[in-house]
Amino acid sequence: MIDPVLLRENPDLLKRSQEARGDSVEAVDAALVADAERRASITAFEDLRAAQNLFGKTVAQAPPEEKKALVAEARGLAAGVKAAGVVAAEAEERFTTIAKTIANPIIDGVPAGDEANFVTLRTHGETPVFDFEPRDHLELGELLGAIDMPRGAKVSGTRFYFLKGIGARLEIALMNMALDRALTAGFVPLITPTLVRPEIMDGTGFLGEHNDEVYYLPGDDLYLTGTSEVALAGYHKDEILDLSDEPLRYAGWSTCYRREAGSGGKDTRGIIRVHQFQKLEMFTYVLPENAEAEHDRLVALQEGMLQSLGLSYRVIDVAAGDLGSSAARKFDIEAWVPTQGAYRELTSTSNCTTYQARRLDIRYRTETGKTSPVATLNGTLATTRWIVAILETHQQADGSVRVPEALRPYLGGLELLEPLPVKPGSAAK
Repeated sequence: MIDPVLLRENPDLLKRSQEARGDSVEAVDAALVADAERRASITAFEDLRAAQNLFGKTVAQAPPEEKKALVAEARGLAAGVKAAGVVAAEAEERFTTIAKTIANPIIDGVPAGDEANFVTLRTHGETPVFDFEPRDHLELGELLGAIDMPRGAKVSGTRFYFLKGIGARLEIALMNMALDRALTAGFVPLITPTLVRPEIMDGTGFLGEHNDEVYYLPGDDLYLTGTSEVALAGYHKDEILDLSDEPLRYAGWSTCYRREAGSGGKDTRGIIRVHQFQKLEMFTYVLPENAEAEHDRLVALQEGMLQSLGLSYRVIDVAAGDLGSSAARKFDIEAWVPTQGAYRELTSTSNCTTYQARRLDIRYRTETGKTSPVATLNGTLATTRWIVAILETHQQADGSVRVPEALRPYLGGLELLEPLPVKPGSAAK
């Protein structure tokens, strides 16, 4: 959650951040009151406990004839200490509950407003122009025998699909290419659990406002993750990390699950917005003062991937109201999708500063010997959705698709994806 010292010393900064996000400004004042009550109750408890300890020494040194009365008084003090402890615990819980409603304070320069108020930082590449009517990714995927939506719906329902043949190979190739890039950049690969405990999901900020996006298994009290960021953040929960040499960098490979609640009617065609997909996620634990430089480093890795695949894209500074509670700043990279005449998000990278680390108690030791929360960052390096932009960008008039040169080694040198011959009676039923 938020830094209590920042709350006390600079509540106006938090209020400005809440206002830019479109969140409750009053929550800051409520947290200030709860913090004062919490601190007062802790002081009262500690004073009573100190008095109890001092009185215990008096009892121990008292003559036998005085001890009986003193022991009775000591019991009364003990009862008072116990009651004060309950009050302090309740005050702590109230403060935590209120403080959790305050999102991570945004970094200076983040645009205020909702989803539409993003700022474009830069664009790369010319949007493709065709001398034929381009096909969308699903039509191309069906011609190539790469995507099967009808059977996905038959087996699992809407927004599910099968990748088959060259489609399956294409996804594996993308993920392996991204993994090689991550390894070269010093990331340690992890294949992560996709089921996590509530305290891990909550610690990363994915409950609360995102609760309706998450699949929950009540019989096991476990959540299915929508990104390996969740498991990667929980990996070092309750630990003190050594970041004296360099950040800890991980690349998590996992299947991801999202309910897509509230997205009815949006992107129902194809594999843009689906319930299950593959993803390679970068995750970094870094000293707080180096977090913004690390953020730029993650974006550069993402841009390198898109450029290698010959995709046109733009980098946007996401508006405060579209950040989610844990991100202090987020850069999205959106690739051009020709048949939609629009940029669509392929990667996202967030600087969560110390927000997640405070909730998960992940710290480093400072020069003074004290511990302090680390900063955490995350960023996508490849997902299933990339197939959409690759197929549509590199398509040809006959329905074939040119394989980007950088991807060819991961497909056995294949240079062209060609439509399958049509066989009578082969359509899905």
